[in-house]
Amino acid sequence: MTAGGEFERIARYFAPLAAGFTGALGLTDDAALLDPGPGRELVVSTDAQVADVHFFGGADPALIAAKILRSSVSDLAAMGAEPLAYTLATFWTDAVDSAWLARFSTGLAREQAALGINLAGGDTVRTAGPLSFSVTVFGSVPKGQAIRRAGAQVGDLVAVTGTIGDAWLGYRLLSDPALINDWGLSEWDAADLTERYWRPSPRCDTLARLRGEASAAVDISDGLIADLGHIAQTSGVEIVLDAAAIPLSPAARRPVAGFSLADLVTGGDDYEIALTISPQKAAMLDEAARASGVPITIVGRCTAGAGVRMRDRAGNSLPIGQAGFRHF
Repeated sequence: MTAGGEFERIARYFAPLAAGFTGALGLTDDAALLDPGPGRELVVSTDAQVADVHFFGGADPALIAAKILRSSVSDLAAMGAEPLAYTLATFWTDAVDSAWLARFSTGLAREQAALGINLAGGDTVRTAGPLSFSVTVFGSVPKGQAIRRAGAQVGDLVAVTGTIGDAWLGYRLLSDPALINDWGLSEWDAADLTERYWRPSPRCDTLARLRGEASAAVDISDGLIADLGHIAQTSGVEIVLDAAAIPLSPAARRPVAGFSLADLVTGGDDYEIALTISPQKAAMLDEAARASGVPITIVGRCTAGAGVRMRDRAGNSLPIGQAGFRHF
C-alpha cells in the first residue's frame, strides 16, 4: 500500500508524535518554538544515520526508530542535558510503504515516551537510496553547567557507565547468526546483546547527577578508545586505561576465539558515557550510580602526555590497532 504524499505522511504518521510538545505547533508551521526555561541553556546535536552504515536497512522499522533516536539522545546525556525535543529529516526510498511507516512511527512513539522527548518538526524527501535520517536533538542544562570534553586534568580518574562491547557483539551476531553457536551463547544472551545494539540506553539521568562534579564526558559511539581520544585531545592529557578494570558483561567475558578485548574497546555503538572526575570527588560516582541505577566503573587515570593507551596488570601497554569506527 502506498504511504501517501509528503503532507499526508506528516499528518498521519508524525504529527501525533509532536502532540506532547506545544512548541511543535502541531507540525503546521515552518519551524518550532523552543524555550529551555529561565536560567537554562539549549544543548543541540545533529546525527546523520544511513542504512547499512549505521543500522541494518532491512530490519524491523521499530528497531530502526529505536536505534536512531536513542543514539542521538546519548549526545545530550554526555553533556549532562535533559532531553527536550527533536527534529527528524527523513530520506525515503520507494520501498517505504504505509505498513513500514506505521511500524516506524509506532516505534518512535514508544521510544520518545521512554526517553522523555517529543518530535518538534523536520522534513521528508524522496531518495533513490539508501534510506537515511538526520536527527537533531535539543536538551537543556542549567546555565553554565554543561559537561564539556575539554575539562579533564592530569590526575583525574577515568570512568565509564554500564558495560563495554555488548553492542559490538550484538552487531556481529546480527551480521552472522551462526556465531551464537561458535561463542557458546544462550538464546537469552544473544537476545540481550542484539538488544544492546538496537536499543542503547542514553545515560541522561546519570550524567545530570554529575553536573558540576565530572570534569569532562563523551558518549561512546565510535569505541571507548576513539571517544576517550576526543577528551585526551581537547583537554591536553594522556588517558591510561587499566584493561582489567574495563566492565564487561558475562557474554563479553567468554574466552572464545573470534573477538578480543581490543575489539570490545574499539568496536563502537556502546552509547555508554566515558567521563573524568577528580579523585576528591570520586564518591560522587557511587552516589550517581546508586541514584540512577546505572553502574559506574573507574577504568583509568589522566596523566601528562597525549593520546590513549591501555595497559595490563604489570603496566605494559597493550596493542589496540585501529582506535574505533571511522567514516573516512
